[in-house]
Amino acid sequence: MLKLLIILAIFFLNQESLLFVQSFNFSFESFNPGICGNSQSRLICWGSVNSDNGTLNLTPVPSQQQQQEGNQIARVLFRYPVTAWPASFSTTFTIRIVTNLTISGDGIAFVIAQDDKPSPPESFGSYIGILDASTEGGVLHQLAVELDTYKNEHEVDDNHVGIVTTSVQYPIAVKTLNNTVYLRSGKEITIKIDYDGWKKNLQISAAYSGNPLVNVLTQKIVMEETVPQSAYVGFTASTAYFFETHEVLSWNFTSYDLPRKSLKEGVGRNKERIALSIVIPTVVVCSLVFVCIFGKRRKERKGDMEMLTRNAANAPRLFTYKQLSKATRNFNKENLIGAGGFGSVYKGVLLSDPPEIIAVKRINATSGQGEREYLAEICTIGRLRHKNLVQLQGWCHDKEQLFLVYEYMPNGSLDRYICKIFLDWKTRYKILSGLASALLYLHEECGNPVVHRDVKPNNVMLNSDFNPHLGDFGLARLLHSDNFVTTMVAGTPGYLAPEVSYTGRATPESDVYSFGMVVLEVVCGRRSRGIMEENSLLDSVWTKHEKNEIFSCVDQTLEGKFDEEEAKRTILVGLACLHPDRLHRPKMRKVVQIFMNPQEPLMKMAESRPTSVSLTLHSTSDHYSDHSSDQYSYKKGPGKGSSMDSLPDEMTVVFDD
Repeated sequence: MLKLLIILAIFFLNQESLLFVQSFNFSFESFNPGICGNSQSRLICWGSVNSDNGTLNLTPVPSQQQQQEGNQIARVLFRYPVTAWPASFSTTFTIRIVTNLTISGDGIAFVIAQDDKPSPPESFGSYIGILDASTEGGVLHQLAVELDTYKNEHEVDDNHVGIVTTSVQYPIAVKTLNNTVYLRSGKEITIKIDYDGWKKNLQISAAYSGNPLVNVLTQKIVMEETVPQSAYVGFTASTAYFFETHEVLSWNFTSYDLPRKSLKEGVGRNKERIALSIVIPTVVVCSLVFVCIFGKRRKERKGDMEMLTRNAANAPRLFTYKQLSKATRNFNKENLIGAGGFGSVYKGVLLSDPPEIIAVKRINATSGQGEREYLAEICTIGRLRHKNLVQLQGWCHDKEQLFLVYEYMPNGSLDRYICKIFLDWKTRYKILSGLASALLYLHEECGNPVVHRDVKPNNVMLNSDFNPHLGDFGLARLLHSDNFVTTMVAGTPGYLAPEVSYTGRATPESDVYSFGMVVLEVVCGRRSRGIMEENSLLDSVWTKHEKNEIFSCVDQTLEGKFDEEEAKRTILVGLACLHPDRLHRPKMRKVVQIFMNPQEPLMKMAESRPTSVSLTLHSTSDHYSDHSSDQYSYKKGPGKGSSMDSLPDEMTVVFDD
């Protein structure tokens, strides 16, 4: 035991923290047209570069109408610098080299450059845009991984990978790719480059897209001696007189800053080590005792939950708290991307291959249920799969907290755009029709009906193509069991159906009402101030509808660039969904049919705004039953303690604007 403690003490004294201090990542799943000509884009481009059909084209082959000019050079860099050391990084990109010639060249390279300047002016041909004759020998401090397609006198063949620092003619490592991929095959090829900042190893892997990656070259690189601490990453390519297009189809990059190591240790440090050599073994002994007593029980409990998760149908992945904490940098406030009634949402990065970006919802409070009860409800949420729902990917229940892991939506919530960021009419219509499809699925197509309870722009997430994804569905039931009593009204003021304010119960019809308010906000480009407030959005739209001025409701920032028939039908759908009497609101199936089919007849609309509604109430202690018919009723129950227990079994409430 004494020897073990000594070994552990020495280990702890000589090891720096293995935690990553900070992570940085970016990703291009495709490249928008004109990305190189946009000063606001994340890329800087020089030379012969363009983008079309989602690809980045370096040294594109000239068309027959264009002059056949050789000696092309292209360089594309990520606009912002990254930390090159002390750090580890991983980058994956997919390329395709296209040519109509038997012989072509010269190749493409991934580069870590010392600055955000163009390639040297004479770096065409075999220099691949990395160096030229005037900069060979260490003038530039950079590192490049070249994918060479032309055999020069000093090279092994016309299909190799090399690592270049100060000289293209004398790379520090070269390896043929003949046993792995053929660069000029015209096929999509995936390249992965990993740098381990601890071991100082650079590893290069390659394969045709869809095939397992194969390690083709590993080389020891001391990054501190090679490039500046802050550097730029990107691609360079070149041709001589034999043309080829170097296409980049996708690119992602992730780096992790490492803790700095002290280079000099004084006497004070030695004294500190002596003290630690006494304290650490003591702590280790106590820790071992704790692990022996409590570790076995915790391990058995964890194993039991993992088995239940594996065996349960539709069970999302079970994460550990450590995994989620590491992914979100210990739930760093810089990773916070949203907050709502159920909790805070953090952006995270899972260290998978390739790294995966996730959104982690940290629940504020739970109903006191155990893991088994949570698992049952989470499986129910996990089975809900629709293209317009945010997909639940996993969960964690640890430290008396509940965490839900969702797919990450890069464009954030719809709330960010209303009144703030311009959206064209086509995008707005797509968002509303997708949201309607999601609600139809929840209400009628997913088996047991699911009432969302809180449909609002904050809960409508947008992916990179601005396709809508409805989130936070099922959370009300997850966090409040059937016996859990709450005085909180389901929903958000401004989107809350009138009857919910009295009954405290959400129904599919109340979801329809909330959807109607979102419709008006998106079309009009205004936020709702609530139906009880003077000059509310609903007041304004009804007034203009009654005056036959409905097009004046449409967001003025569109400058008249919208489909008038679509806009009119959409506004009328919104008004129909906002009928104060739930029995007169349309079903979501009808709403979806109107969005999808321009010939679908609209529901009958009142000539003027409805001003009152009769509402039948039962005791709030009653429990709500979902039915597939048009009627949703309340059944008398034996519950006590409600503030409305003294109400008669049935009463009529009439309210006016």
